Amino acid sequence: MQFDTLKTEPSVLYKLLTGTIIPRPIGWISTIGENGINNLAPFSYFNMVSHDPPCVMFSTARDNNKNKDTLNNVLSNGEFVVNLATLDTVEAMNATSAAVPANVDEFELTNLTPMDSVFIKPKRVKESPIHLECEMIHHYFIDNNDGGGACMVIGKIKTIHIDDAVLMENNRINLEVYKPIARLAGSNYSTLGELFSIKRA
Repeated sequence: MQFDTLKTEPSVLYKLLTGTIIPRPIGWISTIGENGINNLAPFSYFNMVSHDPPCVMFSTARDNNKNKDTLNNVLSNGEFVVNLATLDTVEAMNATSAAVPANVDEFELTNLTPMDSVFIKPKRVKESPIHLECEMIHHYFIDNNDGGGACMVIGKIKTIHIDDAVLMENNRINLEVYKPIARLAGSNYSTLGELFSIKRA
């Protein structure tokens, strides 16, 4: 089967892409609005861009020429925290995906604990074992000519917070303690499952 993307409905493309480009890490992005209200939302269009300089990216959909609160906040002050989602936080993470008004604090909505960041204003999620404090260095709008599309944000990591329980000797990550989760298609998520090693060519 072949799908011409110019002739395929966006809903079908969504199913095909989110069902095949898997698993996807989840960037649990916390921001703060001009009104001082905390915002917290998960994004599975998220990944690392580079380690030198250390950068990550996330992308958010736009509908009817409207931005999500996360994007509005980042474009306003250029700051965000990536809190890594884990098996222990998956229920709270999922709850923060609900569409709520901009004046609703998702930390309060989900009984999560906000922690001050060191270099930026957005709060960190205490319940997450890993936080990346980021400053936006670039953003790029991708239009679909129908009042929608997406915006990709690239952030430079200013500091990395890792719970001591997750770190092992030589700065390796203890995956059994970390317990990261990843996004699949529909309402499905995955844990790491079986691991295997292969030497790089």
